[in-house]
Amino acid sequence: MMPDGSDSSLPPADFIAHVTRAQRTLHAFILSIVRNAADADDVLQEANIVLWRKAAEYDATREFMPWAMRIAQWQALALLKKKSRARVTFDDDLLALIAEEAMAEAAETDPRRVALAGCLEKLPDGQRALIARRYEPGSSVNALAEERGISPKALSEMLRRTRQMLLNCIERTLAQEARA
Repeated sequence: MMPDGSDSSLPPADFIAHVTRAQRTLHAFILSIVRNAADADDVLQEANIVLWRKAAEYDATREFMPWAMRIAQWQALALLKKKSRARVTFDDDLLALIAEEAMAEAAETDPRRVALAGCLEKLPDGQRALIARRYEPGSSVNALAEERGISPKALSEMLRRTRQMLLNCIERTLAQEARA
């Protein structure tokens, strides 16, 4: 305790305000990396602990969000690496690339993106995998249809139905949030 009764180990009020304002964006960013809401909650808590511990290292002349997102990225990657030991392993370069892309897009994070991430998680594995494969760089409906042994028209219809499910889910999620 300081003579004036304040605790010198606490970060300054402006730092606390930055952390508080960043919570939703950090959560959405983490969710885009770990793809599981419960894991994102856990990673956000861990990232907050690290932010608190590193408060003295924060340079107030620089933007807060990129610094906080980098810490959140490290925490998310640590979780993915830990989980990968129990399942299929991912290349560190791939995990870093995913995190970098998510960070680049996080500035654009809005409630629709957060809702989309949650709705993607709710899709059955087969539909989620189909959507993921369709939007891989270089992917095409014709190539995916050939892989699956179905016509491009049938695959297009599957994609249309899945996209419609996602849209309906997003709209329901946003309506529920608006009422809350």
